[in-house]
Amino acid sequence: MKLEAWIFGSLTIFFLIVTPIYWLVTIDPITGAPEITGVVALILTFFLVFMIWAYLLLVARRMEPRPEDRKDGEVAEGAGELGFFPPSSKWPLFLSLTFVPVVLAPVYGWWLMIIGFGFGFFTLTGLLYEFYRGDHAH
Repeated sequence: MKLEAWIFGSLTIFFLIVTPIYWLVTIDPITGAPEITGVVALILTFFLVFMIWAYLLLVARRMEPRPEDRKDGEVAEGAGELGFFPPSSKWPLFLSLTFVPVVLAPVYGWWLMIIGFGFGFFTLTGLLYEFYRGDHAH
């Protein structure tokens, strides 16, 4: 986790330096006002990256170093089961297709949104409970 924290720490410092520079460069000579949208976006990006950096630092202190974090770590130490990876599923396709009537509702009628939300509830339930029944049940 130290490498990941170092990367986000570098990004935090980068955005800390770039934000005031952007503020100064985008000042309009006529009005004297900076371009506020980009400045706000950079400030929010700074806080987002800072939050991830702080989280990674806290987690890295609490856990023992992984093999890739140690200088004497071997590739074989990282071998073993990595977790559960689901097989192919039909539900993401159907869930994305339920988005079509929701998007078309302002054009053709708001009743399409109700139909889209109904199908969306059904397909989201199928996606969430896919591993509780059928071939891949646990």
